[in-house]
Amino acid sequence: MLAGLTLATLSACSVSDVMSPRPSVDLGVRTAAVPAATVTQIAPPAPVMQQVAPPAPVQAQLVQPAAPAASPAPARAQGLQALVPSNPMMVSYPRFTVPRDESSARVMPPEEVACRKRLKRLGVQYQDLEPINDGGACRIDWPIKVSGLSGGIEMAPAATLNCQMAETFARWTKNELAPAARTRYFTGIGKIRQGSSYSCRRIAGTSVASEHSKGNALDVMSVELKNGREVDVRKPGFFAFRQRGLLNSVRAEGCDYFTTVLGPGYNYDHRDHFHFDLKGRRNGYRACK
Repeated sequence: MLAGLTLATLSACSVSDVMSPRPSVDLGVRTAAVPAATVTQIAPPAPVMQQVAPPAPVQAQLVQPAAPAASPAPARAQGLQALVPSNPMMVSYPRFTVPRDESSARVMPPEEVACRKRLKRLGVQYQDLEPINDGGACRIDWPIKVSGLSGGIEMAPAATLNCQMAETFARWTKNELAPAARTRYFTGIGKIRQGSSYSCRRIAGTSVASEHSKGNALDVMSVELKNGREVDVRKPGFFAFRQRGLLNSVRAEGCDYFTTVLGPGYNYDHRDHFHFDLKGRRNGYRACK
């Protein structure tokens, strides 16, 4: 009877009772490096000699060493975290990055030092990160994570960029976007919601590396004003005159700062965000669409 009760108790608790659902994410593209988990293995104990007291002959018995901890799946020193594409419902997923070690022997180039001085003068809140190298064109030698801009504007979530892209976006926001919002809505900007900064991926339908893979691009999904109103980038309704005027300014004035500005109306992939980048072109061509 006791055995029967034990069996009934065990069968009542199944694996499904304790497992919780996990959110699914798009694994098609990848983003900033994540430090691989450090696994500490316990060294097997030294063999122990066991002796039998005399007068019996001395016998040596080797104690079996404890089994080592199971090895984790092979991982690179700098792994990759899955990143969803530009999507306002998914940008809250954390993007793990590694703060730069100030004791590192690497010497920052003068142009990078000068760029950071300009960021501070612009009122940008940022953090230096360790180099990102995910193979091929997916790398940033001196990345930074931008969490805030001039005027108390929050970047949500924080954006991993190269310094030049961060400076250009901060300058455009301060000189063009923020004044345009104040003119039309009589209030400042509280938050800029971005959908993608650095991510290791190709331009859709091509084998060419995206500017995102160099930290040289940023996708903006919406702008939240300080009065709580959110201005969505998606194409506004016919009577949304203020929103339409702001978005037209974003597209037109953006091309004075960036070499590429793509948004709703360009193609289906850009229906819900503005893409800004600093792609270098030999002929100086700028794409504003």
